[in-house]
Amino acid sequence: MKLIRVLLSRLLIAIAILGFTIQPAQAFCGFYVAKADSDLYNQASQVIIARDGQRTVLTMANDYQGEVKDFALVVPVPVILQAEQVHVNEAKIIKRLDDFSAPRLVEYFDPNPCQLYRIQQDALESSSLPSPQSAQRREFKTDLGVTVEEEFSVGEYDIVILSAKESDGLETWLIQNGYKIPRGAKKLLQPYIKQKLKFFVAKVNLEEYDSQGFNKLRPISMAYESPKFMLPIRLGMMNAQGDQDLIVYLLSPKGQVELTNYRTVKVPSNVDIPEFVEKEFKDFYTTMFQKSYEKENKQVAFLEYAWDMGSCDPCSAQPLNREELKQAGVFWLNSPTPAPGNRVFPRNSNVFITRLHVRYTRDKFPEDLRFQQTGNRQLFQGRYVIRHPYREAITCNAAPKYQQSVKERQEKEAETLANLTGWNINDIRAKIDFVEAKTVPWWRNLWN
Repeated sequence: MKLIRVLLSRLLIAIAILGFTIQPAQAFCGFYVAKADSDLYNQASQVIIARDGQRTVLTMANDYQGEVKDFALVVPVPVILQAEQVHVNEAKIIKRLDDFSAPRLVEYFDPNPCQLYRIQQDALESSSLPSPQSAQRREFKTDLGVTVEEEFSVGEYDIVILSAKESDGLETWLIQNGYKIPRGAKKLLQPYIKQKLKFFVAKVNLEEYDSQGFNKLRPISMAYESPKFMLPIRLGMMNAQGDQDLIVYLLSPKGQVELTNYRTVKVPSNVDIPEFVEKEFKDFYTTMFQKSYEKENKQVAFLEYAWDMGSCDPCSAQPLNREELKQAGVFWLNSPTPAPGNRVFPRNSNVFITRLHVRYTRDKFPEDLRFQQTGNRQLFQGRYVIRHPYREAITCNAAPKYQQSVKERQEKEAETLANLTGWNINDIRAKIDFVEAKTVPWWRNLWN
């Protein structure tokens, strides 16, 4: 077997809640507001969108920085939500999706060329990847044009659904209710009001939060029906400090989900890189991503993964099981397919995951993200390959030819890495343990 061993290194991208961030990044579907003079910002965010037809389950995770007592979140939503449509989720479901779809490092080990002399120079090119009652509607300060459509509590969150006629009125309402509004809120709120969107306002119920012993705010999920298949991102810039990073996991029963108002580009993938990158994979990927982002004029979304949830090849983590998919918002699962021996075989072939990584600024992404479902089930993954040379004694005439080919391969890997990252080629070469071609003594074949 040419493939001696495959090791998978998981790359947790841009998500502080999982312990690894590309860079200090802020992004969210809405914006944070603060009591008094609190300085609030969101470090990074992930969003799960499970959609079939006009039915959507949206899960928002964030890494809020600040005192829990000061937390409040304002998010545009397409419909008036009631308590039974909102659910407090667990952060582990975000981690499972990230682990399954993260760009991965794959390692191959060359066999002894004397046992099987066929170098894998073109391996990548030739292979194919395979409810509490809702409050009665009431007008609140009608002179402001703000209506409290619903108010309820779910888990540790107290939630209010607002509608507004003017951004001035909504901004004033929030201020009069003790919230500090980020600068520029009025201008960004107005387009959502014109679209007749509602506003989901959540703050923490401290008594409930303390009684449950939480140490981090949990994700919020909401289920609704709407022809609008979009994700508001502009409000997230109000708590921003520089470029924004957002990971969107899109789950569909059909195939890939695409952006309709921005280009989507596949992240560079299926390339051979030097061995030392195994210990520097984080730096490699973040640098490569930033260079690709700049190359595309900072105006694209990157596809990092597109795959049928029923399989993976190679697997950085096992596919989500049916219960986990339900937790992620998947509501259309087919009945399990019975396997021999009456054992249930939990293949989830009608769930397709698309992972998009969006890095954006207000000037480059002036519009919210708009999506469409497609029947495209083409598979793709961010995949980076390390191929370790055979470094044991080679006791046959294949040694010089093999070692020379490996040395050429290593030089090509160095050039590839330099092109992807912009790193200095001489610094890269200095870290590579080049294989030197050796001559087999003439007498070795005489007696061996």
